[in-house]
Amino acid sequence: MHRGIGFWLAKRRLKNPGKTAVVFGDGELTYRELADAADRVAAVLWHRGIRRGDAVAYIGENSPQFLQVMFGAAQLGAVFVPVNTRLAAPEVTHLLVDSGARAVVLDAEFLERAMPGVEAGRIAHVIVTGEGLPEHPGLARLVAEAPGGHTVADVTLDDPAAIIYTSGTTGKPKGAVLSHGNLTWVALNCIVDYDVVSTDVSLMISPLFHVASLGMGALPVILKGATLVLEKGFEPGRALALIQEHGITMLSGVPTTYQMMADHPAWATTDLSTLQKLTCGGSAVPTRILNAYEERGLSFSQGYGMTETSPGATSLSPAMTREKQGSVGLPHFFTEVRITDQRGDVVPRGTVGEIEVAGPNVFLGYHGQPEATAAAFTDDGWFRSGDLGYLDADGYLYIADRLKDMIISGGENIYPAEVENLIADIEGISGVAVVGVPDERWGEVPWAVVTLREGAEVDTEIVRAHLDGLLARYKLPKNVVVVEDLPRTASGKVRKADLRERYGRGS
Repeated sequence: MHRGIGFWLAKRRLKNPGKTAVVFGDGELTYRELADAADRVAAVLWHRGIRRGDAVAYIGENSPQFLQVMFGAAQLGAVFVPVNTRLAAPEVTHLLVDSGARAVVLDAEFLERAMPGVEAGRIAHVIVTGEGLPEHPGLARLVAEAPGGHTVADVTLDDPAAIIYTSGTTGKPKGAVLSHGNLTWVALNCIVDYDVVSTDVSLMISPLFHVASLGMGALPVILKGATLVLEKGFEPGRALALIQEHGITMLSGVPTTYQMMADHPAWATTDLSTLQKLTCGGSAVPTRILNAYEERGLSFSQGYGMTETSPGATSLSPAMTREKQGSVGLPHFFTEVRITDQRGDVVPRGTVGEIEVAGPNVFLGYHGQPEATAAAFTDDGWFRSGDLGYLDADGYLYIADRLKDMIISGGENIYPAEVENLIADIEGISGVAVVGVPDERWGEVPWAVVTLREGAEVDTEIVRAHLDGLLARYKLPKNVVVVEDLPRTASGKVRKADLRERYGRGS
């Protein structure tokens, strides 16, 4: 009995075989075609020795192949590991090695970046999407020639389905293990709270390797039997054209993408009449964006979450956007949120404390890190977010601060410790702190505040050149400020709040 996400496409093939499941470029796939392709991918992996519990990594842009590999792996009880395509080679290597991946499917353009990880890890099979290369087989050919037959694993909702990597405060990304149940329940939360229906046509402009795009974008649409329009990347003019061409009803993005669309010359003339549901994550929607979309009769659902909650924890309905502006909403339908103090006691409404989350969408733990997993949960099983917030009298959540000092730039999470550890290696730097500085376009951008050894000279260009190739480019500091001393606590920790206050206006 298969109870995981791997049976979804088989059910859709039975119920809606001729319904368009995915539109990609000039082509489209029905649910029958998508399910058949996932079956063949499962067979390809099976005949290469991939079994229950084995990790299968995927490095590629949005495409039907992403979904085929994910659902194909799920049939076998294998664990899907989507890799951020913007990561540098050392970051990719860490993910491939840490996950213990046995196979990797990737777009040819990422092969060079992935090979160090392939050679350092346990990967036995490298498969290139499309027709392949002389030294590596192509997924399209393998699927076409796939021998029939593979064993569908006896999967339960408690079994691991995916490992999604989230940067950790220690500087190394941690793999959040999401179960089949986690992905099922987060999809159900979205279906209930965002009113997803089978006639919806959803435009996916965000990368599927992001947990929000996957868990709250693609999966609810497929579970409901609606249609997903996939884009390899985001270009505002093309996104507007696709909305009009396909009669898009649903759109997910971050404030930056919505702002770029509203700023595009085609904004005023594009027919947006079919749009009904806009969801925005990553950070709060600025008033200027709310105004621009409300002028076109559109409003947003906003929310709060993290990889560990698959990722949705709360949602703010469009009807409450103005009345509760600044709030991230109420807990999702099948999710609970509470606020606790340092002793772990629940605090009264209006009191700031740590945000804790419980529900079937909360992850299993961090891959290979039992101590970090234990530290992430309270004794009674609630996930400790590390974020500060409060609930108002009506139960709406407001974020007060981020204990983890995470920077959110254009919807991408940046953890300062990861950047700081590499900057500290630069000759002449004696101290470093990376903080987020408000930015009109990206929401926040990272700045590095450094102290130097006597006689040393370091500037922004030197720091960025050192980091280039080691980190994704969005993580590179946009500015480097040299100071005599970093503000520190009595115990020696940098007071980042002081730095954010000092440089909060970018000066």
